[in-house]
Amino acid sequence: MKDVLLIVGPTGVGKTKLSLILANLLQTEIISADSMQIYRGMDIGTAKVSKEMQKKIKHYLIDIVKPDQEYNVSNFQKDAFTIIDQMLQKNKIPIIVGGTGLYINSIVYELNFEKGEPDEEYRDKLWDSYDAKGINPILDKLHQVDPESLKTIDKNNVKRIIRALEYNHTTGKLYSENSKNFRQENIDYNFHIYCLYEDRAKLYDRINCRVDTMISEGLIDEVKTLLMMYDKNNIAFKAIGYKEVIDYLDNEISFEEMLMLLKRNSRRLAKRQYTWFRRDKRIKWIDIEEYDYDFDKIANKIMRDIYE
Repeated sequence: MKDVLLIVGPTGVGKTKLSLILANLLQTEIISADSMQIYRGMDIGTAKVSKEMQKKIKHYLIDIVKPDQEYNVSNFQKDAFTIIDQMLQKNKIPIIVGGTGLYINSIVYELNFEKGEPDEEYRDKLWDSYDAKGINPILDKLHQVDPESLKTIDKNNVKRIIRALEYNHTTGKLYSENSKNFRQENIDYNFHIYCLYEDRAKLYDRINCRVDTMISEGLIDEVKTLLMMYDKNNIAFKAIGYKEVIDYLDNEISFEEMLMLLKRNSRRLAKRQYTWFRRDKRIKWIDIEEYDYDFDKIANKIMRDIYE
């Protein structure tokens, strides 16, 4: 049986902590399913596992591209399946960890990412429109060419809205048609999928503290260093944790406003992640509070499930 273990959930809930315990118990390795941890140099704002821990437990799909390089879900799907199959051949159970819903779906569903060559000029025009006029003009444009897609795309997910427009522009096809196979389960593997959660108010407090920690650990200096190397308009820097700091460094907002937006946007991300994962009925939900936040107990519960 091709067992594959997935640990998913919202930002800040403890996915990394649990995955490290499980990797030790299973004597295996970890595949990151985080669309921002792929970027080199973006460490604090994406809460990457430490370099020291990466030496102890092999992690894949972290630090694989520069912030100005193209990498999308199609690339992730191809790379992840290659690694999964290599690990299975070595009799290791792959552990996939992350909160990027589309990355997870690309593994557990039969998704075919047919697409033309990226059109960076067209994409840049859409981002310029967004920066100048906000989200409404590009939302209107997507409504004109592919209104069906707006039933599944979060209206605040600028990156996906632009991706849908670029897909239509380069292929002549509808992004919504490409997405209709999202509910066809991938039966080539035996997936064990667990989503961590806790009381929302407590998670939000945890997220607020996590943002404070990122600031104290040097997030602002990390962004300054990145901006010395890369254009601030790169898509990678539209991510939560980076766009707010860039606005602060550009004197568009105060330090207090930056902190407030970082916390608010991170909380909103967590809410969207919960909503995304609730769609998949195969997922087993684990209330970390029920286990008294003892991740060893949670890991042992998952181990029992796998080997029953």
